[in-house]
Amino acid sequence: MAPAAPVNQEIGGPTAATAGAFEPCAWGDFFVTYTPPLSRRSEKQMKERMDHLKLELRRMFEAGTGTSTADTVTLVDTLERLGIDNHFREEINTALRRVHNDNLESYHDLHIVALRFRLLRQHGFWVSADVFDKFKDHTGRFCPDLTSCDSRSLLSLYSAAHMATPGEEVLDEAISFSKRHLESMRGKLKSPMADQVSRALDIPLPRFPKRLETMHYIAEYEQEAAHNASLLELARLEFNLARSCHLKELRDLTLWWKDLYHNVKLSYARDRLVENYFWTCCVFHEEEYSRARMMFAKTFGLLSLMDDTYDVYATLEECHQLNEAIQR
Repeated sequence: MAPAAPVNQEIGGPTAATAGAFEPCAWGDFFVTYTPPLSRRSEKQMKERMDHLKLELRRMFEAGTGTSTADTVTLVDTLERLGIDNHFREEINTALRRVHNDNLESYHDLHIVALRFRLLRQHGFWVSADVFDKFKDHTGRFCPDLTSCDSRSLLSLYSAAHMATPGEEVLDEAISFSKRHLESMRGKLKSPMADQVSRALDIPLPRFPKRLETMHYIAEYEQEAAHNASLLELARLEFNLARSCHLKELRDLTLWWKDLYHNVKLSYARDRLVENYFWTCCVFHEEEYSRARMMFAKTFGLLSLMDDTYDVYATLEECHQLNEAIQR
């Protein structure tokens, strides 16, 4: 919230202390005038190629109904981090129901156990934190031998533990244990693992904006020796098409806001529509939610305007008058 205006301010406008209290918008007319680099393929060609790749990958799901839990959770995690899971929601739910019913007793791979735990909880399947008991010693603490595990396993444990519910002390301990050892590895890891660890320690994966994770992970996944070329191509096509859609929306929103903000002379308020739009992309970035993004961005822009009107512009008496007008 911005600093409140003095209650004894004269009616009729802002004081010198409150007028122009916010930094001007850093974007200006950027999204109105911006022309993205020309693509070698039209949007129609890109969508046709996407449809072909999706059909190919659905066949992969069907052929993999008998695959191991490890392969299944690895595939689902890859789809989600590449930002293409929205095309395979039904297949993912079916696969995770199967994984949820599988017996995990034979798995002693910390990475797979932790990855399975995180994915199932993220998708609403209850999994007990007891699955991590096998990685504890006789004192009830995580085995010191785990420190010799690869960074991927510790990172998976760290991410999974952030799916904790209140009172799950074993997961609180897992966060402390894995964080301590991941921090000790900093400076020793190579890219892309070094980048993934650094991001997670800053903001854990379950809380990290999905769109930003996709932007990073597409480049990182390409560096993996066993990456799937079809998945990577689909992710790039999806990312580029969504970005094109977002740029068009930002252009329309900028023109709408410019007309409202400048023509109605609202220079006392924050000019932060792009930041509001960015928040909506973190909630739902897919192309089919275009209308929802536009509605949310406009709504939050108007709410921000109202907030600044009350906080830094209107007098107390004017606030009462505005409130009465709104109530009517």
